[in-house]
Amino acid sequence: MKAILNKLFNHERLSKSEAKQVLIEIASEQYNDAHLASFMTVFMMRPITVDELSGFRNALKELAIKVDFSDYNTIDIVGTGGDGKNTFNISTLTSFIVAGTGQKVAKHGNYSVSSQSGSSDMLESFGYNFTNDESTLKKHLDKANICFLHAPKFHPAMKAVGPTRKALKLKTFFNMLGPLVNPSSPKNHMLGTFNLEVARLYNYILQEENINYGIIHALDGYDEISLTSGFKIFTKQGEQLINPEDLRQKRIQQSEIFGGNNVAEAAKIFKTILDGEGTDAQNNVVLTNAAFALKIVDENKSFELAFEEAKDSLFGLKAKETLQKLISI
Repeated sequence: MKAILNKLFNHERLSKSEAKQVLIEIASEQYNDAHLASFMTVFMMRPITVDELSGFRNALKELAIKVDFSDYNTIDIVGTGGDGKNTFNISTLTSFIVAGTGQKVAKHGNYSVSSQSGSSDMLESFGYNFTNDESTLKKHLDKANICFLHAPKFHPAMKAVGPTRKALKLKTFFNMLGPLVNPSSPKNHMLGTFNLEVARLYNYILQEENINYGIIHALDGYDEISLTSGFKIFTKQGEQLINPEDLRQKRIQQSEIFGGNNVAEAAKIFKTILDGEGTDAQNNVVLTNAAFALKIVDENKSFELAFEEAKDSLFGLKAKETLQKLISI
C-alpha cells in the first residue's frame, strides 16, 4: 500500500489492473485503518478516472458472492448516496412501488454512511433479515416481487472498509461503486449519481454492456429525480435534460422531501407514504422515479402510462402489501 499511496500522493493515476489489485488486497484485509482512510481520501480530493473506477468495479464483481436471477427480468433502483441532501428513502420507496406493479426488483443497498438512513437501515428497522442465500432471495422475488441484497453480505471488500467509511462519515469512491456491483447482475438498472461527472463515468462504462439503464443526476445535486430542479438522464439512446414542467409536475422545495433526523423518523415517513398518506410532494417524487424505472424496463412505455401504473401500486396499497410480504416470508 505504501507504494500505491506514494504514487497517488504524487498525483499519478492507477491503471485498471492496479486499481483491481489494490481492491483485492483491501478485501483480504491486508491494510490497517490509517492506510484505508488515506487511500479513500485521495479520491475525495481529485476525480476518479474511468480506468480506476472500472478496476475497482472489476475487483468487487470478481470477489462477490453471486446470485443467479437470469430467469427473472429484474431491475435495481439505487443511488450513490453522498449527495448530502438528507431526503427520505426515495429509491427504496420507489423500489416497493415498482414491485407493487408486478415488476421484479433486485434492490442492492447498504447502511447509510453520510445520511441519516440508508436502505439497509430502513429494511432492518422493519424486521427484514439480510441473507445471501439464493433460494431464499428467489422465494422473495416469487412471493413479493422484490428481494434485497445487503452489500456486506455479498462484497467482502465493502465489509472490510465498513468501519473506516463509517468513521469518516463522508462519501468515498465506494459510494460510486455500490450501484455498479449488484451481485445478481440485473438486466435493468436505474442509477442515481451525486454529480454529473460520475453520471458520465457510469454512462461510459455501462454503454458497452447488454443491459437497459438510466443514469440520473438532478442538476441541484440529488442522486435521484427530486423535482426540485431539472435532471439529466443518460440512456443508450443518449442524454436528455428534463424539467419537472416537462412531466406536468410542479417544482418543489428541498424541505418538502426532508428525510428526518434519525432512522425512526425516516421509518415513520416511509410508512406514511406507503400507507398512501404522503404529501403531494412526497408522492409525486416517488411516483416520478417509479415511472422512469418502469420506462427503463420497457422503453416503449409512455411516461403517462408508467405514472398511472405507479399510482395504482401506491394508492392501491400494493406497494405496502409488497413490503408486508417481504418481511413476513
